[in-house]
Amino acid sequence: MGLGHCGGRGGGGGGCVSEVYVRQAEALVGDGVDNGPRWLAELRRGALEEFRRTGFPSTKDEEWRFTPIAPIARSDFRTPIPARETAAIGVSNLEPFLFGHPEWPRLVFVDGVFASRLSDLGSRAGISMKRLAAAMLDEPGLLERHLGRHATPGATPFTALNTALAVEGAVIRVARGTVQDDPIHLLFVATAAADAVAIQPRTLVVVEPEARVQLVESYVTLAADTRYWTNAVTEVAVGEGAWVEHSRIQREAESAYHIGFTQITQEQGSHYRSFSMAMGGAIARHNLHTRLGGENAEALLYGLYIAHGDQLIDNHTTIYHDQPNCRSWEVYKGLLDQQSHGVFNGKILVKPEAQKTDAKQTNRALLLSRDARIDTKPQLEIFADDVKCTHGATVGQLDQMAVFYLQSRGVPKASARQLLTYAFAAEVLDEVASPPVRAALNRIVHERLSAPPPEA
Repeated sequence: MGLGHCGGRGGGGGGCVSEVYVRQAEALVGDGVDNGPRWLAELRRGALEEFRRTGFPSTKDEEWRFTPIAPIARSDFRTPIPARETAAIGVSNLEPFLFGHPEWPRLVFVDGVFASRLSDLGSRAGISMKRLAAAMLDEPGLLERHLGRHATPGATPFTALNTALAVEGAVIRVARGTVQDDPIHLLFVATAAADAVAIQPRTLVVVEPEARVQLVESYVTLAADTRYWTNAVTEVAVGEGAWVEHSRIQREAESAYHIGFTQITQEQGSHYRSFSMAMGGAIARHNLHTRLGGENAEALLYGLYIAHGDQLIDNHTTIYHDQPNCRSWEVYKGLLDQQSHGVFNGKILVKPEAQKTDAKQTNRALLLSRDARIDTKPQLEIFADDVKCTHGATVGQLDQMAVFYLQSRGVPKASARQLLTYAFAAEVLDEVASPPVRAALNRIVHERLSAPPPEA
């Protein structure tokens, strides 16, 4: 099957390098498919060499020990070079994913291919929205300064692979001082045609000083039983005094795999607010890294992950406090049912010069069955002495006294459990910045929880 060095039995493949992906990357670089400049070819070659050097991670790697990626490493997912967009779906198919606002500016990708007829790139003052190939021609300087400079190939093996293979993606630039009221929606859709395909989307967002924008990044499916792999990388550069509100929603097929990496770079006085929700994927992992690279920057990270069956959902976050007088606040919550497995690893790193840092991190997980489990690891690495940093993690089950209280008031047991579970999630859902997105996610979570879980 062309699996190269991915033989053996074990949980991860220990440095496994799939020849399938190497050959695809070599063809892309060698054939010059992207018709890009020299710096891009060098970036791709460097990323390919990085992947060759490291291979896929294994469960022996500390950062990946709870994420068994062998099903990805040992599969021959193909990465097609997009030639044309599919005509298989129309705007009506997207309605369930548009939050009731089809007028929002959006870029749509179907099975990894940009869909111009489903996108809305209409002219909006101070906003530039392009597919990656068009941005290469129209804004080469912007891409040379930013593409691969924030989410570097060395960040993870999957980031290296995406850098080597991605030929499709979105590039958004928000000009200095621009205030964009409506969210910009990036919608990545998988259909039945994505079976056995590796989708490698690359997103670059550059928000210039004093600008303000809302981003919604959605990963969805129209084919619940399709087996595919999304390997997504997003880079967001937040300029001085800029304000970014970013919602990332992962609702992939539960037979699919999702690996995501998001790198945020913040300049002085900037504000970044993130909400991440993960519900899909047989194996799903998202790394969110935020670098507070300027004084008086602020990052707020909120997350919700919901798993059932035998899903594994993994969230790894890292906040780099590089400069003094910066603030970060992080709250992630998990709902785990049946035999599902949740992972949370939150890391805060404070450099010696980052005095007056104020950072707080919280992870809470609710286990809805005896077989569900969570591995949670909060980390603080502090090299400054004048800081306020706290972290905490709690894991538990529903309060049976609270369930009994609701039953004593006439609420059926199943409804009482659902009500308490929803209340647990609603606390973090309330932090979603956009009211339409918040309302839609509340409805989605409520529907997900509506089926009574197995009796504990």
